[in-house]
Amino acid sequence: MDLIMIILPVFLIFGVGYVSDKILKFDIKSISSMSLYILLPILTFNTFYRNELTIDYLYVFLFTFLLTGILLVITVIWGYFIKSSKEDISAILLGTLFPNSGNYGTPVALFALGATAFDYAIVLMVLHGFVISTVGIFIASFGSGAMITVKEAVINIFKIPVIHGAVVGVIFQMANIRLDEGIMDIVEMTGNAAIPVVMLILGMQLARITKESFDIKDVTAVVSIRMVLSPIIAALLVMIMPVDDTMKMVFILLNAMPVAANSTMLAVQFNVKPNVVSFSTLVTTLISILTIPVCLYLIGI
Repeated sequence: MDLIMIILPVFLIFGVGYVSDKILKFDIKSISSMSLYILLPILTFNTFYRNELTIDYLYVFLFTFLLTGILLVITVIWGYFIKSSKEDISAILLGTLFPNSGNYGTPVALFALGATAFDYAIVLMVLHGFVISTVGIFIASFGSGAMITVKEAVINIFKIPVIHGAVVGVIFQMANIRLDEGIMDIVEMTGNAAIPVVMLILGMQLARITKESFDIKDVTAVVSIRMVLSPIIAALLVMIMPVDDTMKMVFILLNAMPVAANSTMLAVQFNVKPNVVSFSTLVTTLISILTIPVCLYLIGI
């Protein structure tokens, strides 16, 4: 019951966003833009400015790409056996490779593991944003038949606002630029607003998912790999990851998260089976009510 109570506040906020959007019909694009271009970059700046860079961040970066590569291979093989088309496999990959570390993972890490874990979760959120803006866009463009170039992929990386916040934070830390505590209090207060806002946004996005036709085998593949295999493989990888125990728990927890909301955006943008990806987002989010408490129990919470 205690583990359920950890994620209950998260789902209550999702629910507020869901119900509010059903009633008030918010302009999600404007709210998302505020979060994406103001709140989240300030949050990441504060995290990277206040926390000393260590070799652990490099290990997490490398292991994140290793896990992504392993899941990619598993998904492609799974798609081959269920006789999926190129477009189907691309849609499944958008669901299996990218966890919802921003809207969902970071608040759960905070509630379950505390402030230090929250900082680690922000770092992982930035890394996942980096991956989805490179690997994710390649996958989506491949499925639509409109392949992007390496140059375009690199440009897309520098369009990610949270990357800007992280880079500026690192520069300030390495250059030993000290900001006034009064200014940092404002920065921290503004950045902290990002978490409830992105949680409300996810609830609003779930409210907009419509019922469309899709192949159940594609959704089954996403659910099985994202919600079962991903955390298991993450747990195996941390056994050889030379980082502290809190970082290991955060790595497992965030890779147990449901499908990222950004995956749906890419699927819509490139018209790669958006019905499959959006429904997978809804299903995995609902299933996580059961799977996340199990994950928390298994990592020792």
